[in-house]
Amino acid sequence: MASADGAVSVQGTVRPPGDKSITHRTLMLASLVRGTSVIRHPLSSADARSTAACLRALGAAVGPLRPTQVRVRGTAWQEPSRTLHCGNAGTTARLLLGLLAAHPFETRLTGDRSLRRRPMRRVTEPLARMGAVVTEEGGDCLPLRIRGGDLRALDWTLPVATAQVKTALLFAGLAAGVEVRVREPVRSRDHTERLLIALGAPLAVDGTTVTLAAAPGWLARCDPLDWQVAGDPSSAAFLVAAALLADDGEVCVRDVGLNPTRTGYLDVLARMGAVIRRENVREAFGEPVGDLVVRPAPLRATVVHAEEIASLIDEVPVLAVLASRAAGESAFHAVGELRVKESDRLGLLAEDLRAVGAQAVVDGDTLHVVGADQPPRGHVETAHDHRLAMAFALLQRLPGAAVTLSERVSPAVSFPNFFHTLDRMTGHVD
Repeated sequence: MASADGAVSVQGTVRPPGDKSITHRTLMLASLVRGTSVIRHPLSSADARSTAACLRALGAAVGPLRPTQVRVRGTAWQEPSRTLHCGNAGTTARLLLGLLAAHPFETRLTGDRSLRRRPMRRVTEPLARMGAVVTEEGGDCLPLRIRGGDLRALDWTLPVATAQVKTALLFAGLAAGVEVRVREPVRSRDHTERLLIALGAPLAVDGTTVTLAAAPGWLARCDPLDWQVAGDPSSAAFLVAAALLADDGEVCVRDVGLNPTRTGYLDVLARMGAVIRRENVREAFGEPVGDLVVRPAPLRATVVHAEEIASLIDEVPVLAVLASRAAGESAFHAVGELRVKESDRLGLLAEDLRAVGAQAVVDGDTLHVVGADQPPRGHVETAHDHRLAMAFALLQRLPGAAVTLSERVSPAVSFPNFFHTLDRMTGHVD
C-alpha cells in the first residue's frame, strides 16, 4: 500500500502456488501406478499443464489441473500418436526422457523456442548408456527421439549437481526395475528422494550418492498417491523479497516448503540483514513445511559461494535484484548454469540490472552487483523468462520507480496470478 509520500507498506497473509518440482514428479508417478491418485494443491501453471498434456498423450487419465487438486488414473503407457510438446518446461522434458527410456516404443519430444535451446545431452548420454536409443535432430537440444526398452543398471557421476538429471536417471531405473547409482559433486534438491522413500521405494541416500536398488515391477505394486504439495519455495522467494523492499508492515507467507536443499536463499537473506521468522514448522508428506513471517529491512551486500548455488540456483535473479538495493557490492560465484536456463539468464540479468540504473558485471561465472538507493528506472527485457519478469516486477513497487517489463505473461509458467498476489500484499486491490 503506497502512502501519500510514496512509502510502500505490506500486509496480510499470502500463500505461494504448489511446488513446481513436486507437482511434476507426483503427476508422472501417479500416471504410472494403477488406480486413481489424488494430488492436492498442485501447481496449476503452464509448466505443470505441459506435463499433464504429455501424460494424457501417453494414455494416462489426468483430470483438470486446478489449484485445489488433480485426480490421475494411472495406466501402462502407450506409444503416443503425436510429438510430445513440453512447452517451456525443462523439467517435463528431462524427467519424461528418463521414464520413456524404459518403454519399448519411440517418442518424439519438442518444446517452445526457449526450451529448444536448453541442453539435453546431459540426460540422454547416461540414458543411452543404460540402453535407450536417442536420435538427435538438432544437436544437444530438442527436438529429439527416444526409443526405450530393456535397460541396464547404471553407475553415474554427475559433473554438475542437477536434480533434473538425477531424477531422470532414478525414474529410468524405477520404471525398468534396474539398479541406478547417482553421485553429485554437491547435493541438489532432493524432492525425488523424499517422495520415493515416502512411497516405499528401495532407495538409499549416503551423502551426495543416491542408490536405487533393482526392483522389477515396483510401480505396478505401488498404491495410488494421496499427496499434499507444499508451497513452492522459489515462488515464495518473490513474496519475501517484496516484503523486504517495502517501508513498513508485515507479511505471512503461509505453507512454504522448507526443504533444506531449496532454502539456501533464506540463509543468504539472513546475511544481508533480513529478519524472517519461521513459524508452524512441521513435516508433511516427506517435506518440511512452515510459514515465513517477513518485515521490511535495510539490506547489506553479501557473497554467495559456489557451494551454496545448488540450493538457490532459481533464486539468483531475485537475490541479485535485492543486491541492487543493498549497501555495498555483492558477488554470486559459480552461476554459469544460468546461461542455459529459460534464457541466457545470467547475461540478461546483468543487462537488465544495468538498464534500471544498477551496476552489474559478469566476470567468468561470477556476477557482481553494486547496490544503489536511487529510484530504479528503465526498460527490462525478460526474454519471456518468468523468473526475470517476477524479480524485476518487484522494483516497480519502489517509490519513484519507473520500470517497464517487455512482457507480463511469462510468470504464468510457475506462478499463476503473481501480479494479483503482489498487488494484494501491497494493498493495491481489495
